[in-house]
Amino acid sequence: MSKKAKENKSHDIDNKDISTENVDTAVTEDAANAVEQEEELPVEEVDETAKLTAEVDDLKAQLEKQKDDYLRLMAEFDNYRRRTLREKADLIKTGGESCMKAILPVIDDFERAMQAVENSNDVEALKTGVELIYNKFRAYLEQNGVKEMETAGVEFDADKHEAIAQIPAPTPEQKGTIIDCTQKGYTLNDVVIRFPKVVVAQ
Repeated sequence: MSKKAKENKSHDIDNKDISTENVDTAVTEDAANAVEQEEELPVEEVDETAKLTAEVDDLKAQLEKQKDDYLRLMAEFDNYRRRTLREKADLIKTGGESCMKAILPVIDDFERAMQAVENSNDVEALKTGVELIYNKFRAYLEQNGVKEMETAGVEFDADKHEAIAQIPAPTPEQKGTIIDCTQKGYTLNDVVIRFPKVVVAQ
């Protein structure tokens, strides 16, 4: 090979090396840019993901708290309902027991009165004894809120009285009023528990 040919071949090799080096440099720069872009985008995505994850965790915590509060409230309401039902049942049972217990002395008085009727001929003493029992029982009823309803001369009220008969009014002033009562009426704490049966003037 001639000297000139060798110089040309060497020059081609050098140019090839320079071109390869330029390509390698360009590839390296592109790769670096790509890496930087990859590193920049995931950071934003990670921040957004972290934010969303935090929000989801917060919502889950709120949901769990509300669920726990709901379960506690339901348990408390169920306990309250059961306790109220038990208290009502106890009140009815105890109220009836105390009512019956208070009547027993009246029964004792009636039994003594019946024994006195068999062994005594004193009508006035028997009458006095019966009146005492009657007054004692009325006092017991009044102490427990039971009161007799007034009817004599009272204006008839269909919501409070039960008319069993009507008669002509003796005077114009008595028209629409109660003339007679055939069965007394009673209220319990101002609520009618038995309507009086009355005769009304018309």
